Amino acid sequence: MIGSDYTLELCNVFHSGQVEPGSFFQRLTGGVKTGVILKDVSFTTHSGEVTAILGSKGSGKRALLDVIARRVPSKGHILLEGVPLEADHFNSTCALVSGYLKSSKVKQVMADLALSNVANKCVTNLTKSEYRRLVIGVQLIRDPIILLLDEPTWDLDPLNTYLVISILSNAAKKYGTDIILTMEKPRSDVFPFLDRVVYLCLGDVVYAGPTRNLLDYFGSIGFPCPQLENPLMYYLCLSTVDRRSRERFIESNHQIAALVEKFKLEGQGIMQGNLHENNRIVNPNKIQMNYGKPGGLHVIWMLYLRLLVSIFNLKKNGMKQMFMRLFSLPLYFFVMWIFYNEAKDYQRAFITKSGLIFNAMVGTYFISIMNTICLYSPYRTRYYQESQEGLYSGASLLLSWNLVSLPFSFLSTLASAAVIYPILSDLSENMDFLYFALALWSCYVYAEQQAIAIMMFVKNGLVAGIVNIYISCIYIMLASGVLRSYKGFEEWLYYLTYITHTRYASIFMHRNVFKQPTFNILPYSDQENCTSTISSLLQTSASSNTNSNANCRYASGKAFLTERFTSKNFNGDLYTAGDFNPEFNLGVSFAFSLGIMVFNKFLYLMPLPSYITDKFRE
Repeated sequence: MIGSDYTLELCNVFHSGQVEPGSFFQRLTGGVKTGVILKDVSFTTHSGEVTAILGSKGSGKRALLDVIARRVPSKGHILLEGVPLEADHFNSTCALVSGYLKSSKVKQVMADLALSNVANKCVTNLTKSEYRRLVIGVQLIRDPIILLLDEPTWDLDPLNTYLVISILSNAAKKYGTDIILTMEKPRSDVFPFLDRVVYLCLGDVVYAGPTRNLLDYFGSIGFPCPQLENPLMYYLCLSTVDRRSRERFIESNHQIAALVEKFKLEGQGIMQGNLHENNRIVNPNKIQMNYGKPGGLHVIWMLYLRLLVSIFNLKKNGMKQMFMRLFSLPLYFFVMWIFYNEAKDYQRAFITKSGLIFNAMVGTYFISIMNTICLYSPYRTRYYQESQEGLYSGASLLLSWNLVSLPFSFLSTLASAAVIYPILSDLSENMDFLYFALALWSCYVYAEQQAIAIMMFVKNGLVAGIVNIYISCIYIMLASGVLRSYKGFEEWLYYLTYITHTRYASIFMHRNVFKQPTFNILPYSDQENCTSTISSLLQTSASSNTNSNANCRYASGKAFLTERFTSKNFNGDLYTAGDFNPEFNLGVSFAFSLGIMVFNKFLYLMPLPSYITDKFRE
């Protein structure tokens, strides 16, 4: 176990990575330009200290945090109490605390971060400063040995910047935590709260050591800080390449190179700090709260509760989630009911009701995609952030998401089917109605899981929606049997329909409706009856479905299904063909939904390239 007084050392650390943004094709083929980002970085920090990494944009501040966190490969040595710091070791320093200790710890940390007065507020109603302190508090509750913060004061006003840094300084000393943070524009009023400072320029160390030695060091090498000048910003500007002209660029580049070499020669004693024990403020009661990782079921249960809490509340976000999960689909079906409610049982009912089934199926696909993109995005982004800390896997997130989503989607599709099913058939046929609702539910689940798979790679919601709808339109046009009859397909296109979910769901719902005896010998209108052509209709119902009366196209629902869903070489009885067995089609529909659900579990366990995961860490 690590004691209350510990040291983190970086010795001759090098890191190479992407130095220029590249196109998607370049990233895919590995053609992105790379280079050395960190060059021979060395410094030391101690428990109970706040260390600021300062530098302009592109100096390597964030890369240095990633290296310390062992998120990216590097060369050199990163030692915690003389022992190499590995990724698992780093993650284990942030442990979950349970029971009474957790409750008391939360209250204590909230008080230390001046958050007690907003304890009952929704996160979405917090100010920038309060939210930033909340994020920091979530980490402090785990009682970490090392806490890395990337730009904790970014976009904060001077007062809140001072408040955040002062709170961090007090927390570091109180809990004995080694806090390392990055800052791009430090203010002079935070100078007393920073125990150590590291200046970076294009990956090189210009200075690394105690802030109390900062002025003396630069003064001794000929760069004293002018009076009434902010020393942090003054030496940051001194460590930044001037790009306003070619001459200034060359001059500042040579100057910085000289400063780097000077520090390598003369700064070793300063870098060690030689802090006396009476100057070190360390919490003697510091104990690493490392209870190990919680069990997989416990993690899934906590994620499940997190999802439920975000839904069942009277806040704006909770009401939005509740509406989209329960009412967005039934509302769409109600609009369809308005358009189709007056449909009569004439010959055109074959096309009308087939169109209603098609619209119900397509609407279920698209609304499922819309709901998933709107509701899953925050959890997806949070997963990418928290998985970096080893808190849980993607499979755990998806399992908890499905446990919450499936009951909501079932209730929503059941209510939606109840809206339009009386137009299609007799609602008193309870089992037929339930099977119809289950087929719609399989469409919702399939589209939801498809959207989740796409969102693993695509951050932007609009782009993810366009990609999902484009893919959905392809298999809907191919296999719905409504936009184009299967009889018109070439053989290879017909067999291609077998690998789509839409084929099985569409065939099942159409057979569920058109098997009803009400579709036998439907009249063309009140004035024109098709009974006179009954013999001709029956003779051709299993083949070409044509007859001498152009207004009486279909003798029965079976004739309609034969025309829409059989191949051009089909000559048998539709109802005895295995491909049109209702149990088979409903089962395969759910097999598709379950299959893509399992596929996503494995997909979210796959390691992704850094250029994908980095998008979700902002």
